[in-house]
Amino acid sequence: MNEQPAFSHPSEAQILARVSPAVQERARAVRMMVFDVDGVLTDGSLWYGEHGEALKAFHALDGHGMRLLNEQGVAVAWLTGRQSAITARRAAELGISPVVQGVRDKAQAIEALTREAGLDLGRVGYMGDDIIDLPVLRRVGFAASVPNAPLYVSQAAHWVSTQRGGAGAVRECCDLILAAQGRMLACFTATLSPLGGSIQ
Repeated sequence: MNEQPAFSHPSEAQILARVSPAVQERARAVRMMVFDVDGVLTDGSLWYGEHGEALKAFHALDGHGMRLLNEQGVAVAWLTGRQSAITARRAAELGISPVVQGVRDKAQAIEALTREAGLDLGRVGYMGDDIIDLPVLRRVGFAASVPNAPLYVSQAAHWVSTQRGGAGAVRECCDLILAAQGRMLACFTATLSPLGGSIQ
């Protein structure tokens, strides 16, 4: 990734005003952001029909935020303990890869993802909300969580979103990383250009 741009967008100051310098520094170092799915990208509800999982709700703002990260050179991956065709479909729609599902040992999985990306854990961020996420939150350079997580999980994070999981928490996280890295101006420029725009 190139050095931080010389010019910034006013939104960066707004985003970073509520974030400590230490967290900003951690977010600035992120080169790959990994997200849990249930409870982070969704509100954690599991809707079942007679043939198994039938519905899973994702937030459009989160999808756009992850696309913006990818477009600005920050890799995005999903890591979840559940197996779901709906999750795979949403990730494919957004062009997100890798998507690692059905994982019980998330610490081992994050280390594998990091090696494959040629990064060290200090350059990796992770957003999770439950006990299974704790080993990862304690290893990565930037650990994020959501306010609907159990307190003992959110306390392990460097930063906690103001929005709940499934309600824009991931977008808030993406915006923080983009602002810390001075990438918001590029996002606005791409979005407002005649050929810009992203599938949400």
